[in-house]
Amino acid sequence: MNEPFTHGGSPRRGGDWGGSNIWEAMEQLRSSFSPKQPFRMNRGDVRAGILTLLAEAPMHGYQIIQEIEERSGGSWKPSPGSVYPTLQLLTDEGLIAAESSSGRKTYSLTEAGREQVESDPESNAPWESASRREAPRAANLAKAGIELAQAASQVGRSGSKEQVAEAVTVLEETKRKLYSILAQD
Repeated sequence: MNEPFTHGGSPRRGGDWGGSNIWEAMEQLRSSFSPKQPFRMNRGDVRAGILTLLAEAPMHGYQIIQEIEERSGGSWKPSPGSVYPTLQLLTDEGLIAAESSSGRKTYSLTEAGREQVESDPESNAPWESASRREAPRAANLAKAGIELAQAASQVGRSGSKEQVAEAVTVLEETKRKLYSILAQD
């Protein structure tokens, strides 16, 4: 049985880089950079996001979660476990007020909350800074990785035994160089 590419299979060890294994590896690589892949934000970002949204209009907790997810392009969806305690904290601090209507609490900024939002415009819209910071970097790396996987697949399908062995050596060296980039910090 052939070892899958994603678990270290190589022609040297009896693995098969042709066929479906390379496509599985490419799909795994592609999905690891998916723009829909959620990422964690800091607790302060949830707070800033809530204040930013409530400066626009009163909302209930579920609307806040949906709006943050939509504005971040699906890359950030805060959990109810981070949003609702933050809403309670902001209420306790006097920055927002809750009003019950039809069994739901709708939150809006108080005057103190509005002053805080206006006094610190840089902390607003954390989903924008996260999207701009993460998307280009991840997209460029994903594109390069996918192109590398496609080239490796082509060598695996049509290269001679010697060419495949040489390609394996090049890929192993590339992997070492990538890890050395992380080690530079």
